[in-house]
Amino acid sequence: MRVVFLLFFFLLSQFSSFGQTNRLLFKTAFGDIKVVLYDFTPKHRALILNAVKEGIYADALFNRIIDGFVVQGGEHDMDIEKRESADLLGVKPRLNPEFDERAFHKVGALGAGRDNNVLKASFLNQIYFVVGKPVSDKDLEELEHKKGIKYTDCQRDNYLKYGGQPRLDLDYTIFGEVYEGLDVLLKISKVKTDNLDYPLAQIQFELTVIE
Repeated sequence: MRVVFLLFFFLLSQFSSFGQTNRLLFKTAFGDIKVVLYDFTPKHRALILNAVKEGIYADALFNRIIDGFVVQGGEHDMDIEKRESADLLGVKPRLNPEFDERAFHKVGALGAGRDNNVLKASFLNQIYFVVGKPVSDKDLEELEHKKGIKYTDCQRDNYLKYGGQPRLDLDYTIFGEVYEGLDVLLKISKVKTDNLDYPLAQIQFELTVIE
């Protein structure tokens, strides 16, 4: 019932789905996921559009899946760490964060992964979708106090009705959201994984631009 309700909500009230310029298609064996990229996070939008153009996400995998949290894909944390550790110059390319109150960790949000760098800058080739869990007034109040932030009426209403991961707000950049195929994302979020959150069977995705 919750899935049906969420799908109904997404079809009727995705405020950001319209008026934005670019869209992406994640094609998987489970079905298609269509995403709108936010014009108000232009650097991250340009980053992933260029990555698609350059084939960086060719044969990409969803390689970290946690039900009720995220479905993550692209370059894995451990692979990034291994590659950067081997660089004698210690180069660690990142993209500075783009925080906007319209871009928050609601169900279906598309974000950029990162490590614990103090700038909260994003990895260049790692993305995640928010699957989320129920959120209460108490949760939001505690987060506001802990993080020194104030959730907008729009954010609060969305979180209380549909859940998400508000604890990640203003720590990780959100730069898009699902506008079609949320059911596919939720299905992927429930696959069996090992103790490191790798899916037991590979879940590949093909990423293309919707013209």
